[in-house]
Amino acid sequence: MTPKTTAPPEQHLTSSAMLQDIVIGLSDGLTVPFALAAGLSGAVQSSGLVITAGLAEIVAGSIAMGLGGYLAGRTEVDHYAAELAREHEEVRTVPDTERQEVEELLREMGLSEATAAQATAELVQDPTQWVRFMMKYELGLEEPDPRQAFKSAFTIAGAYAVGGLIPLSAYFLTATPQQGLLWSGVITLACLLVFGFFKSRMTGQAPVAGALKMAATGAAAAAAAFYVARLVQL
Repeated sequence: MTPKTTAPPEQHLTSSAMLQDIVIGLSDGLTVPFALAAGLSGAVQSSGLVITAGLAEIVAGSIAMGLGGYLAGRTEVDHYAAELAREHEEVRTVPDTERQEVEELLREMGLSEATAAQATAELVQDPTQWVRFMMKYELGLEEPDPRQAFKSAFTIAGAYAVGGLIPLSAYFLTATPQQGLLWSGVITLACLLVFGFFKSRMTGQAPVAGALKMAATGAAAAAAAFYVARLVQL
């Protein structure tokens, strides 16, 4: 008797809204405040000024990023509600047209004409399920969590603040902006490499390439800010 073999579990990424929000907030938090601090390091001689400006930017950036996350979440909820109301209205006023659309969608999924017609006849008996089917398979819309807007706002803002404090922390421990920039660059580069590696790994991309790409982006932003500040100073 041939022993049964167990198929290996499939490896899929279950992406969550929280993971996406952390990635958005942390990636911007690591690069934008670092670029600002680098630019100021080339123009001022006081670490205190860099710290003050950096903290102000982190606060402003966190609020702006959080507000952006909230508005994006609310827009998704409002858009879904508007489309849901429209579908309910169409089912009520033009049921024959909507019924034909359901049958066409089922045939596109591979069902035979007879099976599609039978499935349509059963589905349209329940207007709620009928509309839900149209929302998902005609419009490609999933019902969003109405609480997600607040969750995204706090998650993105918090991730941005954490990311921004990492490069700024070096200026608290060094005597001059130039020393702070050196250590800030080392710390931020290491964090960008680690963050880019794990981000790419979780999203199914090449980890090493992703790490190098994120580090290069942060370094380019910082270098541009630094030299622009030096030019303005001159």
